[in-house]
Amino acid sequence: MKTFDDIQISRPQLAKAYLAMLQSQLGRPIALFAPRRIGKTYFLHNDLTPSAKKAGFLPVYADLWLQRGFPLEAINYALEQALDDVTVPSGAVGRIAKTPVKAIAGVQFGEEPQRRPLPEKAELRFDALIVKLAKASGKRILLMLDEIQALATASNGDAIMASIRAVLSNRKNEVCAVFTGSSQDALSQIMSSVGAPMYQFAQILDFPFLDDDYLQLLIGHFESVHAEKSINLTDLRKAFEYIGYKPELIKDIVKEMSAEGSPDVAFALHKFITSEKQTTGWNANLYALPRLEQALLVALSHGLAPMAKDTLAALTRTSGEAVTVSKVRAALDRLRKTGVLAKPEGMYVIEDKLFADYICRTNALTHVKGDTQRLPTK
Repeated sequence: MKTFDDIQISRPQLAKAYLAMLQSQLGRPIALFAPRRIGKTYFLHNDLTPSAKKAGFLPVYADLWLQRGFPLEAINYALEQALDDVTVPSGAVGRIAKTPVKAIAGVQFGEEPQRRPLPEKAELRFDALIVKLAKASGKRILLMLDEIQALATASNGDAIMASIRAVLSNRKNEVCAVFTGSSQDALSQIMSSVGAPMYQFAQILDFPFLDDDYLQLLIGHFESVHAEKSINLTDLRKAFEYIGYKPELIKDIVKEMSAEGSPDVAFALHKFITSEKQTTGWNANLYALPRLEQALLVALSHGLAPMAKDTLAALTRTSGEAVTVSKVRAALDRLRKTGVLAKPEGMYVIEDKLFADYICRTNALTHVKGDTQRLPTK
């Protein structure tokens, strides 16, 4: 291992467990939930994909968040790419082998019968691609749909979800699926809402965070560079928990500790969360919002009930506008749709804990009667 960036952790046993689950429940996908930047996408590419290939599956990956305006088209594009890889091998020899021979020694052959073209309509094309790819590859497809909660806000999300459910159910011998989701709210909306196309369709599982094995690798590399210094595992574990178990963030913190030759985790964490890079980003996110939504985030960061009488009065003073319950509800709904807020167990919370703590540290909003600090104008 030469650098911190060479540190990788593999979880093949977890991948095998998920594959075994899929094989035991034909037609029913699994949905892996965890907040963003926990390592779900890394796991799909580096653990689940190779394990699936060894088990005889053909893995196909599609990122629905990056293409949330056209999610079904993104899925179809991924399937078409996989079909090209199967039917048009790379390299000159593969291309020659796939080129039809039309004449031998002057004897002309008739044209090869043409296959029925794929349907233009995205929903029908999806079904046809699954059938065609499974037949061409001779393998069962493992369809990995990353950030499936994007379907909750798609203009035709219900129709797309209905198509996905129908194909996965009707073609269960040809395809199985793994979904991932970063928003508990949105994932529940599409999987647990009565009447939703995917109601109780997928088995929702909490995707496990990395544990001490990963932290030990970071500590081990630090100590290989600084032989006489040691990072306390308990301190690093607490920092990892505080930042939300984000592997790349804790790695960046330890890299900074190594650059300075300091094993002090608390100091490094404080430096990270107060750095200009972090605060500039958080300020940009906060002040890009309308003033009522800014004030709401401040109230929520302090643990205030957003529609309580005193909170409404404080929001009115802070935002500079007359705030009513209906206005608060509309603002909360907008913040949920953009992924800033979640509502687990009926309580509104800011999704990013570090962002919430920063807002709370830097903005005061008094819950009781009296003067309330106004948010700065940006």
